[in-house]
Amino acid sequence: MHPLLRYTLDLFGAAPAPEPEPKLRERKPSPKKAKVPKRPESPASVPVSGPDVAQFAHPQASRHLQLEGVLVAYALARGQRRTIGMVVGPEGLSVRAPRWTPLHEIDAALQEKAAWIVRKLQETQVRRSQQIERQIVWEHGAVFPFLGQTLCVQLAGSAGAVRLGDMPLDAGPGAVRPLVLPLPATASATQIRAAVRAWLLQQAEHIFVQRLNHFAPRLQVRWKQLALSNAATRWGSARSDGSIRLNWRLVHFELPVLDYVVAHELSHLRVMNHSPRFWDTVRSVVPDYPALRARLKDDSVPRW
Repeated sequence: MHPLLRYTLDLFGAAPAPEPEPKLRERKPSPKKAKVPKRPESPASVPVSGPDVAQFAHPQASRHLQLEGVLVAYALARGQRRTIGMVVGPEGLSVRAPRWTPLHEIDAALQEKAAWIVRKLQETQVRRSQQIERQIVWEHGAVFPFLGQTLCVQLAGSAGAVRLGDMPLDAGPGAVRPLVLPLPATASATQIRAAVRAWLLQQAEHIFVQRLNHFAPRLQVRWKQLALSNAATRWGSARSDGSIRLNWRLVHFELPVLDYVVAHELSHLRVMNHSPRFWDTVRSVVPDYPALRARLKDDSVPRW
């Protein structure tokens, strides 16, 4: 392929579908010209196959590159933008670039951020594995954390309310406490999951109100309304009118961690930012908040 044509194809993306070859009229033979050697294809644009399978491959990958000794296949999209942008998400590395940016400049930009990209890809891979491991199979005997305890689903097969069973007298630190559900042994996973979730929501609201009333006087603030949240990454929020939102999944943590989030949001009723003054306010009621805050990144919390 002619070098100029190859550059044009690289610059504007995939080559168009080949057109039917036109019929040529007979012409007198002309002196043979020296063949122009075909420009070798960029290694980064060669399809990933055979032994060189990418360790991290985006489902829509169109290119691949060696980054920090790791083969990464990434999805490239061009658009109306001025800079090269890159995002590491659950599916892998996605790159967006201006339409006019040559491929070698895109690869150079990725090499510049190679350490960051590979680290984020590895962290994402670990996180996905942990998420799969912590997915609960909702059946008789399923276990999950609750306020520092481990609860075990027990199907009672009789009418009544969901209740916590008694803890054995000789129970040690890792003891499992039964959560008795009034469901038959034939209950489906959907029914069991719904019953546990409803119970947890009820417990969360009761505990949150209790802890809000505990910390509000100590912080000299008043809260007016509580709403339960199910956000994927946000544990709480507060508005200046006294409205508090708390993620019900906080009940999967120990009480001190839950208390930190409650104190955090109540502190915003005094300081609506994250300035040093705000953190001093949090520290006044939760002195060890940095360690508790770090616990919120615990990937052992069940997925819902």
